[in-house]
Amino acid sequence: MATIVLISCVSKKLPHKAQARDLYISPLFRLNLRYAQRLSPSQIFILSAKHGLVQLDDEIEPYDITLNRMTARERKAWASKVLAQLGEHGDIQRDHFVILAGQKYRQCLLPHLKSYEIPMSGLLIGKQLQFLKRQIANE
Repeated sequence: MATIVLISCVSKKLPHKAQARDLYISPLFRLNLRYAQRLSPSQIFILSAKHGLVQLDDEIEPYDITLNRMTARERKAWASKVLAQLGEHGDIQRDHFVILAGQKYRQCLLPHLKSYEIPMSGLLIGKQLQFLKRQIANE
């Protein structure tokens, strides 16, 4: 069983093409990535509203798409794409997923994942930032 961390994309991005790990520049994304790395998972992916599942080293252009502005049908189609992509990298029935993403990014994925945790479930952004800073304080 592998542990896979899923981090949601954010709106604040570099203005040019870059590796996904560098493209997203908000404090929340940066802290999520550091926290994810501390967990020593098998893999870390970004949940991109435009591309679906993105690997950290993938080079992508900045974009202005968010699940928050999609209809329920569009979010379901996005989740189907992500689940298919996850299936190429692991086993959604057997792997354990740590999800660092908001409700809209996870709601259509969770019914298909057998094992998952959402460490910051229910926390507003400010509380998420506090949680993440506490978790990585000992680096």
